[in-house]
Amino acid sequence: MLEKHNLANAIRALSMDAVQRANSGHPGAPMGMADIAEVLWNDFLKHNPNNPNWDNRDRFVMSNGHGSMLIYALLHLSGYDLPMEEIKNFRQLHSKTPGHPEYGYAPGIETTTGPLGQGLANAVGMALAESVLSAKFNRDDLDIINHHTYVTVGDGCLMEGVSHESCSLAGTLGLGKLVAIYDSNQISIDGDVAGWFTEDIPKRFESYGWHVVRDIDGHNPKEIKRALESAIKNTSQPSILCCNTVIGWGSPNKAGKESSHGAPLGDEEIQLTRKELGWEHEPFDIPDEYYAAWDAKPNGEKLESAWQKKLLSYEKKYPELAAEYKRRMQNEFPSNWSDVVDRYLNSTVEKAESLATRKASQNAIEAYAKHLPEMIGGSADLTGSNLTNWSGSIMIDRKNKDGNYISYGVREFAMAAINNGISLHKGFIPYSGTFLMFSEYARNALRMAALMKIQNIFVFTHDSIGLGEDGPTHQAVEQASTLRLMPNMSLWRPCDAVESAIAWQAAIERDNGPTSLLLSRQNLAHLKRTESQLQNIKRGGYTLIEGSQKPEAIIIATGSEVEMALNVATRLNANNKNIRVVSMPSADVFDAQEEGYKETVLPFSCRNRIAIEAGVTDYWKKYTGLDGLALGVDTFGESAPAKKVFEHFGLTENSLEKTIINFLEQKKK
Repeated sequence: MLEKHNLANAIRALSMDAVQRANSGHPGAPMGMADIAEVLWNDFLKHNPNNPNWDNRDRFVMSNGHGSMLIYALLHLSGYDLPMEEIKNFRQLHSKTPGHPEYGYAPGIETTTGPLGQGLANAVGMALAESVLSAKFNRDDLDIINHHTYVTVGDGCLMEGVSHESCSLAGTLGLGKLVAIYDSNQISIDGDVAGWFTEDIPKRFESYGWHVVRDIDGHNPKEIKRALESAIKNTSQPSILCCNTVIGWGSPNKAGKESSHGAPLGDEEIQLTRKELGWEHEPFDIPDEYYAAWDAKPNGEKLESAWQKKLLSYEKKYPELAAEYKRRMQNEFPSNWSDVVDRYLNSTVEKAESLATRKASQNAIEAYAKHLPEMIGGSADLTGSNLTNWSGSIMIDRKNKDGNYISYGVREFAMAAINNGISLHKGFIPYSGTFLMFSEYARNALRMAALMKIQNIFVFTHDSIGLGEDGPTHQAVEQASTLRLMPNMSLWRPCDAVESAIAWQAAIERDNGPTSLLLSRQNLAHLKRTESQLQNIKRGGYTLIEGSQKPEAIIIATGSEVEMALNVATRLNANNKNIRVVSMPSADVFDAQEEGYKETVLPFSCRNRIAIEAGVTDYWKKYTGLDGLALGVDTFGESAPAKKVFEHFGLTENSLEKTIINFLEQKKK
C-alpha cells in the first residue's frame, strides 16, 4: 500500500513536469501544498468525478490560483475527465489547463481564480449559499443540502483587502461549513514576506470570530488530518487551518526560496528533486498503483447514490419542497413567470408614474421577487439609497439563515465577489447594490463575473452628476462607459419605470453573464409609448419620436437625458424640423440585434447624429461618427444641487436645442 507522502509526490511530479514543459508557471505552491491536498482529497472531500456537478458535493476552491497545477493534478489523479494530454498542454492555447484555473474549462473547477483573495470571497459566497439553502429545504429527518466549502489561500490572498472584507462578514454570519486552509510558506514574488507582511494571522481571524487552528505542520499528514477533523466538528464558526509549509518542498536547491515560486525549476533541478523524493518515474509517468490509490470514482458514486436515495425519500415526503428545490437548482423559471412579467409591465404602463429609476427598480424587485424565491439581494450599507430591499426581505444573520437579504456593510468588493460565489453554487439569482461610483471598488469582481459568464445583477444607483451636492467624489462620469467596454457585461440605463421593469426582466432572464443596472437618484418622467415601442425596449434601442423615415437628425439618449431629448425634439419638430429620438437603455443588447432592425433605428443615410448622456462622451462616437456630436461630461463633476450641476455642464433643454440648431446650420454650409 502506498504511503501518503508517496501519493503527495505524484502531485509534485506532475506539477514540476508540467511547468517545465510549458516553460512557464508556478511549481512552488503545489509542491509545498501537496501533503495538505492529499489528505483533504483522499480522506475528507465529498465529491464524484463522474458527476462534477452533483448538487451536494463539497466545493474546493484554490484562491491562490497561480498554483493551478495542484488542482489540475488532483483532478487528473482522482478520476475527472482531465486526461494526461491536458496536463502536458498546461498553459497552452485552448487547453483545459490554462495558467490559472478557469471556470468552464476543466471539470471540477468551481470558479476562476488568479486575482488573489477573490477565490476566498467566492468560497464565502458558496458557503453562504449552502447555509441558506439548507435552512430553506432541509428537514430534521432529511438533510438534502449538507456539504462543506474548502478554500486554499496563500500569503498573497491574505494581503489583499478583499480577504479582510469577506472573512469579516463570514465570521459575523457564522458560516460553520467554510474551511480555509492557509498555506503559510512566507514567500511571495519579492521574496521573504517578513519585510511587508508581519501581522498575526491567527489573532486576526480570531477577531473575525473564526475557529483557528494554529501551527500545523503542513507536511505532516496526521497533523493535517486532526486539524481538518477539528474544523468539521465546529459548525458554528468558519475555520482557518494555519499550515506551515516549505514552498517547492523536495527541491534541494530551490525549496523555501522565491526562485521556486513563479518559474520552472529547470531540468537539472528536477532530476535532483526526483532523487530527493525517491520518484523514479519518467516525466508524466504515473504508475497504475498510484491511479488506483487516488481513484475517487467508486466512493464518489457511493456517496452520490446514497444522496439520490435520500432525495427520493424527500420527494415522497415533501413533494412541493422537492419540486421547488429542483426548479431552483436547474435554473428554471416558475410556470407563471411570463404572466408575472406581463402583468407587472402592464400595470407600470397604466400607472404612468414619474419617479426615480432607483425607486422603479425597487418596485420591480417587489413584483418579481414574490415569485422568485431564489432572488437573494443586499446592499453595501446603502439599502435606504439603493432601494434593494422589498416587503418580503428577510435579513440573513447568524441566528437566521433562512433569509433572502444580506447587509454587506461597507464592503463593495467582497459583496460582488461573494455574490459571484453564490451564483456559482447554483440555486440563486444574486443581486447587490451600491452607488455607481463605488463600482470602482468592486471592479475586479465584476470583471470576474463577466469572464466566467455567470449571472450576477449589480444595482448601481446615483448614476451621474444628478447625484448633486455630494460632488465629484460621488458623481459617476466615466463608469457607465467603462462598464460598457467590459466584454460580456450587459448594461442597462433606463429612462423611466417602464424601461426599468424590462431591464430587470432582462437581468433576471440572462443566465450567461452579469448585468449592471444604472439608476437615477432624481425623479424621471413617465414616457408614453405605442405597443410597438414597448415591444422594442427589449431590443436595447428603439425609436421614441419618429420624425419621418428620413430624419434630418437623430438624438440618441439614455436614462435621465431621454426626457430632455424628447422635449427638445418635440419643440423643434413643431418648428418644421425633422428630429428622431432614440432611447438606448442597453447599447450591448442593441448591438446584438439583426442588422435590419438596427438600420430602422439608426439608418446609415442619416449622419446627423447627436448622442447625449451625463457622462464621458467617447463611447458614443461609435454611433455618432466623427461628423456627429456627443454631448456629456468629459471632466469630473461639481458639488451643487443637481439642477445647477446640469446647467453648469450645459445639459439642459435650452442648451441642447441651441446646440442642435447650430449643428444643423453648420451641416448646411
